[in-house]
Amino acid sequence: MRTHTLAVIHGDGIGPEIVDEAIKVLDKAGEIYGFHLKYLPCLMGGIAIDETGVPLPPETIAICKRADAVLLGAVGGDKWDTLPGHLRPEAGLLGLRAHLGLYANLRPAKIHKPLANASPIKSEIIGGDLDIMIVRELTGGIYFGERGRKTVDGVPAAFDTECYTVPEIERIARVGFSIARTRGKRLCNVDKANVLESSRLWRETVTRLAEEYPGVALTHMYVDNCAMQLVRSPRQFDVIVTSNMFGDILSDEASMLTGSIGMLPSASLGGGSFGLYEPIHGSAPDIAGQGIANPLAMILSAAMLLRHSLGESEAAAAIEAAVNAALEEVRTPDIYEPGYRKVGTAEMGDRVRELTEEASP
Repeated sequence: MRTHTLAVIHGDGIGPEIVDEAIKVLDKAGEIYGFHLKYLPCLMGGIAIDETGVPLPPETIAICKRADAVLLGAVGGDKWDTLPGHLRPEAGLLGLRAHLGLYANLRPAKIHKPLANASPIKSEIIGGDLDIMIVRELTGGIYFGERGRKTVDGVPAAFDTECYTVPEIERIARVGFSIARTRGKRLCNVDKANVLESSRLWRETVTRLAEEYPGVALTHMYVDNCAMQLVRSPRQFDVIVTSNMFGDILSDEASMLTGSIGMLPSASLGGGSFGLYEPIHGSAPDIAGQGIANPLAMILSAAMLLRHSLGESEAAAAIEAAVNAALEEVRTPDIYEPGYRKVGTAEMGDRVRELTEEASP
């Protein structure tokens, strides 16, 4: 039997609840498709601060580096919002991405047909087959640039610096081109080249690389226009490649096209098969412990883990099919509508687990 090792970071808020549901589904997929998963729990985020004094303990970095992939719930919460920036839970996530060299964040925004009516956008605009992949640069840009406080003309001021090197842009652009080549062969580069010098270098670099991918049609769009077009005409997009800050904002906007941010998974990848997988939503401390969180984005992140890092594509497809089938029957409160049975976190996980078995050969 094939054995894979996963580092598991439950995190804060609803993180432990949704991670447990994903593990339940992963174990069932392993039983069906002939692999075993060994889990290595570790701490990051607010819980790590409470127990160790830092958001990213060295032991966590070491465990993640030994694993085949990392499964992450969510980090953060009001409890830690008053801490200095370098000690906040989110600093742990940024640090882990940097330590693991995870520079490419894949954020799919895909309509699940049973949820088509949940989108706030008219059905004639999104259609029933919306499928956008946002490729976000993850370890550079303004989130990692020089920052600080100073005095300007006698008053307090703050600054954050956006900086990208050509190699950083090249490697994320190659990810975008490569993914576009396997999909609709269309790549939209999103920047702010009419204003920002970093965006001008970004656009020049992406344009130059396009010569290496003659089968992919490259277009460029300013980020403000892209934000509008995602609402006005989202089906014009296939793959979007963009910087850290822009990708963070646009992928959250794109998530609402699908009806719920609680439905969208993500993968953070480096140069090989290793990756970190997490839902794009936050820790939702306001509903933590109530058993009502939607675990589907976490479960779909686990499916991405199987496909991209472990090479278990059949199991990944079975889980994705099970999620779609579950949505025809049951709904958590965030996606509930009349005509379906309302369930909690564990019940949704149980149903996906059962349907994963039913979807198997």
